Amino acid sequence: MVTGNMLIVIFLLSLAALFFLILKLKVEPFLSLIGVAFATAVAIGIPIAEVPGIVTTGFGNTLAGVGILIGLGVIFGQFLAASGAVEKIAHAVLKGFGKQKSPAGLALTGTAVSIPVFFDAAFVILSGLIKSLSKKTGISVVTFVTALGVGLIVSHSMIPPTPGPLVVAENTQADLGLFILYAIICAIPATLVGGYLYGMFVGKRVKTGAGFEEEDEIAVTKETPKKEIGTGISFLMLSLPIVLILGNTISQLLFPDAIISTIFGFVGDKNIALFISVIAAIIVLSPYITAAKESLYSEAISSAGIILLITGAGGAFGAVINQSGIGEYLIATMQSWSIPVLLLAFIFSQILRASLGSATVALVTTSSIMGPLALDLGISPILLGLAICAGGIGLSLPNDSGFWVVNKFGKLTIPQTLKAWTIGGFLAGLSALGMVYLLSLFSGILPGI
Repeated sequence: MVTGNMLIVIFLLSLAALFFLILKLKVEPFLSLIGVAFATAVAIGIPIAEVPGIVTTGFGNTLAGVGILIGLGVIFGQFLAASGAVEKIAHAVLKGFGKQKSPAGLALTGTAVSIPVFFDAAFVILSGLIKSLSKKTGISVVTFVTALGVGLIVSHSMIPPTPGPLVVAENTQADLGLFILYAIICAIPATLVGGYLYGMFVGKRVKTGAGFEEEDEIAVTKETPKKEIGTGISFLMLSLPIVLILGNTISQLLFPDAIISTIFGFVGDKNIALFISVIAAIIVLSPYITAAKESLYSEAISSAGIILLITGAGGAFGAVINQSGIGEYLIATMQSWSIPVLLLAFIFSQILRASLGSATVALVTTSSIMGPLALDLGISPILLGLAICAGGIGLSLPNDSGFWVVNKFGKLTIPQTLKAWTIGGFLAGLSALGMVYLLSLFSGILPGI
């Protein structure tokens, strides 16, 4: 197999080929991702006989994690939209934050929701608000996609009990309670900078595609509610899967051996929680929907199909890159560089995030290597852990399945996704790192710092 600097060259060439196929030649992203995955595997020297297995395993493992979730999430969102529930929630956000600050409200909502709920699930559940808020405020869809996506990924990468940050806290031997507290302190400014401020900036400069506008016309003609749904019911339905998943998290922490944790361990599984929510939506929201249920199911499943294919293909590409050993090579190379430890931790995590596509893998890998060094380096385990988490926020590239979830559910083009989601996440990560350095100024004053 190829080793050394050629791994980096092949990785960069594979990304260039992917962008060229999708953007220049207009090849379907699913075909582009699968084709580049096969070509990259051959180029790095993976035995020919093993290439199909690695690609298909990466595809299958990704869909095993999010496949059912995406299918159920699309149906759930379809019923929320058709009943008018999304409109009610959007109106409540507008009332609470005002028109101009509504992207900040959505970003902070995302940050709160993604603490107990995985990024993919949270984006699927909340993405229905994007169109409604954009229509009501006249603010670009790109702004709201940026606000929601960045808000979600910041807490997904920084705040336990999300698995990645939780492992970071364990590997650095940081006090979990203090870690959560300081993670929240870092996450809020990062969300506002990368999600809200940058979202407002990029939304004014990026032309919005026609996806949502076309959908608006369909919604008006097909999905006019029978009667007006209440705000309380709307929030109840949206929060149902979140509450079930959060109940699982809390019960496992507080009552690990009790029967309640067993119950919530089942109903709070993300797939079961969303399935229960879909059934509840069908029953509770039906009186508010005029469209035939068959048409809602058909539209939802049709939308889910291409999303599933592209998400799985992104996972396949990521699996090939992971198999190449590029992560281990980058870490071995960078350990010889004379860089301040907090910055080194951030760069480690950032590069692994970009090259491997998974924030969780980047966080776990970086913290397992650098975590045990915290005391030897004379650095606070909390600060080291937070620097690692900040690096895991961005950059999200097409080898990340989350990139395609944002792209498809946000109804953006590839260039729009890169400008909104990828750069927004990167700026949020830099902002979080800035907060880590700000906290370091209070070393010896603040507890744990």
